[in-house]
Amino acid sequence: MSTVTSATNTQTNTTAQQQTAQLSQPQMGEEFDNFLKLLTAQLRNQDPLSPLDSTQFVEQLATFSSLEQQVRGNASLESMASMIGDIHAMFASEWIGKSVTVESSWVPYSGQSVDFMVNAPDAADKAILNIKDSAGETIWTKALDLSDDTHSWNGQTLSGDEAQTDQIFEFGIDLYSGTNFLGTAAPQVKTTVTNVANENGTMRVGTSSNLSASVDKVSKIDDE
Repeated sequence: MSTVTSATNTQTNTTAQQQTAQLSQPQMGEEFDNFLKLLTAQLRNQDPLSPLDSTQFVEQLATFSSLEQQVRGNASLESMASMIGDIHAMFASEWIGKSVTVESSWVPYSGQSVDFMVNAPDAADKAILNIKDSAGETIWTKALDLSDDTHSWNGQTLSGDEAQTDQIFEFGIDLYSGTNFLGTAAPQVKTTVTNVANENGTMRVGTSSNLSASVDKVSKIDDE
């Protein structure tokens, strides 16, 4: 019983403090009324031989009006920032931990297999994977079967040695229709979202494969 009473008293005191704080902070309308009362007092008590300059009066009114608009503008910006933060939190909760594909030509290699998909046009009937190191040297090439949903590279190289870990490699998938070259596509790397961040107004995701991309380069996939 004593614990409940204490909590109730605390809540009452807190509410009273909040109400007092709110009352102690005049609203913009009250400040405007005070400003008009001050100007009225100035007019009533002005020196008849040196009356208040009407230009001065207008300047004071304009200054206060500008200040009032600025304060209201700041309040609107704070409200918008809070709204963006709420959207960001909601977006993050829906994406973190999800399996996705990230379109990227440059792929980090950590020693684990790199799984990826190929977004090939219907006319394509042949695909050649080419992987280059940071110096532009081709370290691996392989024909891909476009009927497979997922492809994988486990670090093998043309020399027979495993690729160095913690390096970034350039992936290019050359697509053909018969002997007609259609173009080079970037792989759709399969990975998991680990974080979401807003960078200069652009929503970006971080992933377990150390790839970071804007959301327009990311697609959700069904969990296996």
